[in-house]
Amino acid sequence: MKKPLIAGLVAALLVAVIGLAWWFGRDANDRNQLVLHGNVDIRQISLAFDGSGRVTKLNVEEGDSIKAGDTIGLLDTHTLALQAEQVKAKIEVQQQTLLSLRNGSRPQEIAQARSRLTSVQAEAARAAQDLKRLEGISTNTQGRGVSPQELDRAKSNMQIAKSKVDEHKEALRMTELGPRQEEVSVAEAQLRVAESELALLQHQITQGELKAPVDAVVRSRLLEPGDMATPQRPVFALALTQPKWVRVYVSEIDLGKVQPGMAAQVTTDSHPDQPVDGKVGYISSAAEFTPKSVQTEELRTSLVYEVRVLIEDRNNLLRLGQPATVRLAMNESQ
Repeated sequence: MKKPLIAGLVAALLVAVIGLAWWFGRDANDRNQLVLHGNVDIRQISLAFDGSGRVTKLNVEEGDSIKAGDTIGLLDTHTLALQAEQVKAKIEVQQQTLLSLRNGSRPQEIAQARSRLTSVQAEAARAAQDLKRLEGISTNTQGRGVSPQELDRAKSNMQIAKSKVDEHKEALRMTELGPRQEEVSVAEAQLRVAESELALLQHQITQGELKAPVDAVVRSRLLEPGDMATPQRPVFALALTQPKWVRVYVSEIDLGKVQPGMAAQVTTDSHPDQPVDGKVGYISSAAEFTPKSVQTEELRTSLVYEVRVLIEDRNNLLRLGQPATVRLAMNESQ
């Protein structure tokens, strides 16, 4: 009887010693770290085309990882391409016009203007001779050999011929001088307008390509080929791979223990043996009521402070909204 009793007492004493060791060890561990609970949070992007048009192709599916600069969607830009070709032809015409103005008149054009001037000068000389001859006849015959109408017609012909001579002299002078600077400036401006139109069309064509702005994961594919896209209609919802943090809430009692830059370890129920390193990056300066996601009956009216723990999830273990446990190491003074 004594031996079983002694064995029972020894077993009870051993259990008590183990329990006390666990209890005091737990208290020491609790004093050395602050345990907080929260959820994983990341930034998201609603990605849309810059231009409007019909979607012709989407290159990624939900869950795909994409890199910054990847083309993940295309719009129908055939009409814009045709307009660009039309403007290119217009630019060629404007370039040739401007080149012609800058080069001035060709020697052949000047020679042609001189020939026309020589021709009208000959006509003026002939008209002057005809008038002189008729006036001589009229003088010798006391006005009976030539009628007044013939004299008037000869005078008119001579005046017309002189006017043509003056006109062709001015034309020759302008041909020799070449185009005015104002005409060249107008042609240059017209060329710049056409080049701007082409640049705008080419920019609109490039807007038909939807490129990933950053490294991310496709969360949702909101449109399909054949849909009409606009800048107001997102095509994809993207989840950024970095930065990633855990949003936790600290009571006012523990607020003094938390400092920016403190080292932290983050674990989840799905990977309890794979802690992720992190550090405290943000501490709210304003108190708020306990969020519903972490509310209990006891804490329903408690005031807490939001803390963001930035994490380096190199193995991509954590997901948006996933519950996580954060452990902050406390030093002796704290």
